[in-house]
Amino acid sequence: MSYIENLFSLDGKTAVIIGGTGELCGAMALTMAQAGAEVVLVGRSEEKANAKLARITEAGGQGYFAAADVSSRDCIEQLLSTVVAKSGKCEILVNGAGVNAATPFLDVSEEEFDRIFATNAKAVFIACQIFGRYFLENKISASIINVGSMSGVIPLSRVFTYSMSKAAVHNISKNLAREWATQGVRVNTLVPGFFPADQNKKVLTPERVGQIMGHTPMERFGEAQELGGATLLLASSAGSFMTGAEIVVDGGYAAMTI
Repeated sequence: MSYIENLFSLDGKTAVIIGGTGELCGAMALTMAQAGAEVVLVGRSEEKANAKLARITEAGGQGYFAAADVSSRDCIEQLLSTVVAKSGKCEILVNGAGVNAATPFLDVSEEEFDRIFATNAKAVFIACQIFGRYFLENKISASIINVGSMSGVIPLSRVFTYSMSKAAVHNISKNLAREWATQGVRVNTLVPGFFPADQNKKVLTPERVGQIMGHTPMERFGEAQELGGATLLLASSAGSFMTGAEIVVDGGYAAMTI
């Protein structure tokens, strides 16, 4: 194995990807599988998971599906038990489940607010608690990658609740990075720019797309596989001195002013 392969290798690791049946986290799972990790795709749809797993198998990787309600503590505790029983251990956690809505602020219902926060923020809190305790009690050198958003850093119009929930993800990631820094558990935030995915397709009207392109120096959307490099950096020993970081993959969006 070459120096570069060894630096970014995930051989022998198990990665739990919450939201792994989706477009972006599914691509992250494929990247980690190709780097040698056994990947566990967590979500609601076994059909979507099987499509992702077929690609992973074709690429020479391995993994399996685990169904879970990500906002349920009981489900996430059962998820951890299942993974440990089946894989023996876990060293990587990705929190990437997400939902969105483009409801005008004054029309956002309490039900919609609770639904978005349950998936985008509460689920991250619960998974970090349960897996974090497992990592610490078993003295496992682990990497937690929480998927943030540009809307958690820069206020974006039309996605008020989503933006609030993602800002919470950025905050808890830095807090936990500080809390666990001396105990071998790294916590970082991967921050995608604009990538077409199931959760934002309804928001991407022609007018909205024009606004995004006008603010993105590369003048295009990101492609899911372009998150692969940052994923491996945060998951592997290549990022061993990185914690509390926000790795932005956005085509230059955050660098644009006027």
